Amino acid sequence: SVKAGIIPIPINTLLRAKDYRFIIDNSECSAVLYSPEYKSEIEPALEMAENSPALSICIHGEEKDLARLIQESPVDLKAAETTVDDECFFLYSSGSTGNAKGAVHCHKDMLYTCLNYGVKTLGIKENDVTFSAAKLFFAYGLGNGMHFPLWVGATTILFDGRPTPDTIFDAIEKFKPTIYFGVPTLYGAQLVNMEEKTWDLSSIRTCVSAGEALPPDLFRRWQEKTGLIILDGIGSTEILHIFISNKSDDYCLGSSGRLVPGYQAKILGDDNNPVKQEDAGKLWIKGGSTAKCYWNNPEKTAKTMHDGWLDTGDTYYQDENGYYHYCGRNDDMLKVGGIWCSPFEIEAKLIEHPKVLEAAIVGAPDDQNLIKPKAYLVLKNPEDQSEALEKELLQLCKKGLAPYKYPRWFIFKEMLPMTATGKIQRFKLR
Repeated sequence: SVKAGIIPIPINTLLRAKDYRFIIDNSECSAVLYSPEYKSEIEPALEMAENSPALSICIHGEEKDLARLIQESPVDLKAAETTVDDECFFLYSSGSTGNAKGAVHCHKDMLYTCLNYGVKTLGIKENDVTFSAAKLFFAYGLGNGMHFPLWVGATTILFDGRPTPDTIFDAIEKFKPTIYFGVPTLYGAQLVNMEEKTWDLSSIRTCVSAGEALPPDLFRRWQEKTGLIILDGIGSTEILHIFISNKSDDYCLGSSGRLVPGYQAKILGDDNNPVKQEDAGKLWIKGGSTAKCYWNNPEKTAKTMHDGWLDTGDTYYQDENGYYHYCGRNDDMLKVGGIWCSPFEIEAKLIEHPKVLEAAIVGAPDDQNLIKPKAYLVLKNPEDQSEALEKELLQLCKKGLAPYKYPRWFIFKEMLPMTATGKIQRFKLR
């Protein structure tokens, strides 16, 4: 597509008809290609959409549609004349707080992330084999599974199944990747799986995590169990991949790492002026892979993109050694007793308990209508839920957190609402 001058838009296959309808209308796409298993969602979306793509093809594998079109097309492909700053592809965000936003990326963006993260930070080489739990329709997965390995001539494992601990471990044993890309929720589930099963992970030299901040206790338990460290980092759809990262020879437990080469950062207060070192504020990033705009969304573009700088929507602080520490999404931060409070810090403390698999913190009013932390928890074994466990969790928090930070309520759930990339949707719990 890119070589022919066509702008491709890889789409999340977990969406529903209303989501596809929005993307079809917002993108103003001229063609839709889909597999038969998505017919029940795509075809209603096409019927509801105001935009009518000129071409709509359900790919039937060995049957006619796609094969016939290929046979009727010329064998020789003349590459379209494009520049580094021309639109190359769109990536739609996960839409965790509303409709998805289409980030417009240029031809140069792929090369920029390959060089600065893939080669200079990750150290990917020709003899590597990459395996990404995140799919190609995510910015994280697109770099992991396509851009980076193909840039250096490495091998990539493309997996179309649902990423569960068993399916991921099966693929690792069968195809023997050297670099494994996961997300915190999956690493946590894999650790639970390894309590009862043994897997051969000897081919892996590097594990990477993104999508959500990695709790320190999860890092420690993974290292103890596998002998491997996890390189945590933060990226975004708008920047295309990771822009702050730990490295194998330079990492700080509990941090997102340092700036990836080629990127700049600033941390701003509510007045949009830089804060003092170790003070938390809004993280802004600048680099050569930043999206050009949000397609057909000038209001969001103007609000988020400022003269090459991107307002990431994340709250961070930088320590004296230059490491960046995640505090939460700007709209997830809690103000308790007049003091800003990071939900991630409380969640990381709760996950230290051996019976807790996942945790999410939101603000809730007490009987005085004052905001206090409220904990939603997923246990490894739901049968462990008890008042005694609540008391244990409260004591754990009281020992390791400031008094205003410990949760006043504990709610046990079978699962937490998450985006397809593994980010907790805290707004659904408020």
